Amino acid sequence: MRNGGFMYEFDWSVVFDPQLWLQAMFVTTAYAVVTTLVGLALGVVLGLVLVSRIPVLGLIVRLYIHVFRCTPLLVQIVWFFYALPMMTGFTMPDWFAAGLGLTLYMAAFAAEIFRGGVISIEKGQWEASTVLGFSYATKMRHIILPQATRRMIPPIVNQAILQLKNTSLLSVVAMPDIMYAAGALTMSTFRPLEVYTFAALLYLVILTPVTLLANRFELKH
Repeated sequence: MRNGGFMYEFDWSVVFDPQLWLQAMFVTTAYAVVTTLVGLALGVVLGLVLVSRIPVLGLIVRLYIHVFRCTPLLVQIVWFFYALPMMTGFTMPDWFAAGLGLTLYMAAFAAEIFRGGVISIEKGQWEASTVLGFSYATKMRHIILPQATRRMIPPIVNQAILQLKNTSLLSVVAMPDIMYAAGALTMSTFRPLEVYTFAALLYLVILTPVTLLANRFELKH
């Protein structure tokens, strides 16, 4: 590759470290899966609070969502990793503190996806189930949620894919994910083009089958 008068010669041998990359892929995937699932579960609970229209709880949840949606995820991770233990005196395991920001970030978006899915159900469905005498819980379980869930799938899939890419921010707190491994290898080889290109390929390897499966699932439902 030529840049001005300088010819850059790629040396892909520097990225050959299977143990380093396999461990990094495991850490990245584990954080993505766990924080996505826990974030989704928490998001459903928060979403139920939003649609239940309980004034005080709804206000607290909306404030929480606003804070996490409108501040950078990088700042949230750094804050949970460094500031929270200092302010509270409570020492959390590093792996837990690093993932806490990711989980709460996912929950904020999941709550909004849940709320959007529920309120997208036509007004006539709510009125018909009320006329039939269904309780609020029965109405939600048998009429509203089954329809709303199908509408939530595309945004949930998109948010889950973003969540995996967001794990790259964990490298700033020294979690040994793909980007942290890339940074360490770059410092020892001085070959950022090869290393970061290979890191990007690893994200493609992880996300491509997930995206294809998600697309098939969306078409089927």
